[in-house]
Amino acid sequence: MSAGGLLDRYETTLSGLARKNRLRALSPRAGLDFASNDYLGLAASPRLAKAVAAALAAGTPIGATGSRLLRGNGPEHETLEAEAARFFGVRALFFSGGYVANFAILTTLAQKGDLVVLDALIHASAHEGARAGRAAVAEVPHNDIGGFEDAILTWRRSGGTGRPWIVVESLYSMDGDRAPLANLAALADRHDAFLLIDEAHATGVYGPGGRGLAHDLEGRDNVVVLHTCGKALGVSGALVTAPTAIIDYLINRCRPFIYATAPSPLMAVAATEALAILRDEPERCERLAALVAFAGREIEARCAITPSGSQILPVIVGDNAGAMALASALQARGFDVRGIRPPTVAEGTARLRISLTLNVEQADVAAMIKALSEEWERMAA
Repeated sequence: MSAGGLLDRYETTLSGLARKNRLRALSPRAGLDFASNDYLGLAASPRLAKAVAAALAAGTPIGATGSRLLRGNGPEHETLEAEAARFFGVRALFFSGGYVANFAILTTLAQKGDLVVLDALIHASAHEGARAGRAAVAEVPHNDIGGFEDAILTWRRSGGTGRPWIVVESLYSMDGDRAPLANLAALADRHDAFLLIDEAHATGVYGPGGRGLAHDLEGRDNVVVLHTCGKALGVSGALVTAPTAIIDYLINRCRPFIYATAPSPLMAVAATEALAILRDEPERCERLAALVAFAGREIEARCAITPSGSQILPVIVGDNAGAMALASALQARGFDVRGIRPPTVAEGTARLRISLTLNVEQADVAAMIKALSEEWERMAA
């Protein structure tokens, strides 16, 4: 068989994606940042750079060189987890990233005989972890409390005897809206369920001192929370917070933790410093909140778009080609705005995902929204 024949299946898929305007390619950073998740502008923070430089000068290794259960467990990891436990008020375990942490939780903690109930709009990592795990899986419409309860009751009536797992994001990554966490916690209590809350886009931005939207639920026996470090904290990795029994169970039974090389000790140092910045510089959250409010007023006035109320501002275009054309037009004017297409979002809801960060000023936001209004009007003409 020729080499070309071996590649046919991949080339056919790529051609199909191109026909649907869904073919992806890597592109460099350019223009003002309206695309990253660096909400508090910490990724290039001098404090983070100084902390990492000091750690290097003191002999901290770049690589962990082994799993945490072998020689990869450094004092930097333990310091981070201790600081995170103080910050969030519950024990924490450090993973290399949010995707692997979601996958790890759902393939380890949800047992055979359990039920995982996913919000339809939750991160792909949760969908993948649920499918790869041993529990039954149900998906319910976005933020539908009744849908969650119906899924659990249907499963119970069919003979389900394990524990339900209710799996949500606190702030959704493509729509910028919040989950009804208090109602979900009550539902979990009513049905002896666990509640897994992905705080990826809320950690550092919301709650007292940036503790997230689930801050008043952490520490409960039936609550597991994921805090990613690669968004508002400006570094990489993820912290899972949960009761001690669950953390110890992950250490003993979680294959993505046991068999993976530990995250870089330097990232643990950086994440520890990022938590300190949240404590020392609350004005960052205040500045971001002001920017979010300003952007909401501007986009409603200029584009007749109802704002999400968060730092994630979706602009629904609909068709894939139109979304990408609008994104390209804004990029040509110096604004790094990216288009989002299926399968990341539902068919017919291709959009711009405008991200508000402290890497821009209020004048930049005003200029970007003015350009958005002009380019959208031009495309509609």
